[in-house]
Amino acid sequence: MIRGALLIALAALLWGTTGIIAKLLFAETNLQAATLALLRLLVAMPFFWLLMHREQRQRTNAVSKTPTGSVRQLNLKALAPVAALGLFQAIYQGSYLTAVDMTGAGIATLIALCLPPVLVALLSAPLLGEKPSLLTVMALITAVIGTAMLVLSDIDTSGTLRIAGILMALLAALVYTAFTMTSRYSSTGTPVFTTAFICFFTAALVLLPFVLLTGGFEGIGELELRHWLMISFIGIVPTCIGYLCFFTGMQTTPATLSSIIITLEPLFVALLAWVFLGEILGPIGIAGALILTIAVIVASRYGGQPGTPRRATRHHQHD
Repeated sequence: MIRGALLIALAALLWGTTGIIAKLLFAETNLQAATLALLRLLVAMPFFWLLMHREQRQRTNAVSKTPTGSVRQLNLKALAPVAALGLFQAIYQGSYLTAVDMTGAGIATLIALCLPPVLVALLSAPLLGEKPSLLTVMALITAVIGTAMLVLSDIDTSGTLRIAGILMALLAALVYTAFTMTSRYSSTGTPVFTTAFICFFTAALVLLPFVLLTGGFEGIGELELRHWLMISFIGIVPTCIGYLCFFTGMQTTPATLSSIIITLEPLFVALLAWVFLGEILGPIGIAGALILTIAVIVASRYGGQPGTPRRATRHHQHD
C-alpha cells in the first residue's frame, strides 16, 4: 500500500507541473490557452489509444476470444455519459489554462481543484441521494472562506485581467464539479483507459473548431524547439505518466486515502509556483490555502470520494 500511496503522490506532483509549464509558455509565446489544451490532448491521445487496446486485449474473453469493452461494442447509452465527460474536459482544460494565463498558477489551481470535491459532497445529497453530514456542510462553508481568503490575498495585484482569471478558475471549478457528478452518476462499466481515450478524443473534437474559429493556430509556426518540448512535456509527463502512476497506485490504495493524497496537487502547484515563478500567496493566501485543503480532506473522508472523477477519466485526468 505504501508503494501505491507514493505513486499517487507522484501523480499529484506530475499533474502539478501542468500549470507551471503552461505559465512559462504563455509568458514566452502568444499561444492561446485553448490551443495548448488541444495540443496537450493530441500529444496524449496516441498513448491512451495504446493503453486502451492493451486493456481490451487483457479483457478478451477466454472462450469467445472477442474483446470486451471495446469502443465498437459500446451502445449510445454507454457512450453518451463518456462523451459528456469529454465535453466537460474540453471546457475545464480551456478555462483552467486561461485562468493560469490570466492569474497565478498557484491560485488558479487551488480554486479550480479544491472547490469541486466539496461541492460534489454537498450536491450528492439532492442529485445522488447521498445525505450530507454536518461535517460536509461545515467543509463547504470552510472551503468558501478559504477561497475568499485566496482572492483577498490577490487583491493588491488584481487588475481587470487577474479578476477575470479568478472568475475563469471558478468556472473551471464548476465545470469539474459537473464532470465529477456525471462520472459518479454514470455506471457504464466502461474500462478505464477506454473511457480515457473517448473522453480525450471528444474533448479534442470540441476544442478543434473553437481554436480554428478564434485563430488559435496563427503564429504556431513561430514556436521554437524549446516551446514544442514544453508542450510535449505537458502532454507526456503530467498527462500520460501522471495518469498511469495514479491508476497503478489505485490498485493497491483505498479510494478514501487516494482522494486525500490527491489534495496534495494544489499544494504542490503553489510550492512549484513559488520556486519557479516567484508567485507568493502571502500570509492570508497561505492561510486560505491551508483552510481550503483541510476542507477538501474532510469532504474526501466524510462526504464521498472526490478521487472517483479522476479515476473515471484518467480512468483518467486532470487534469
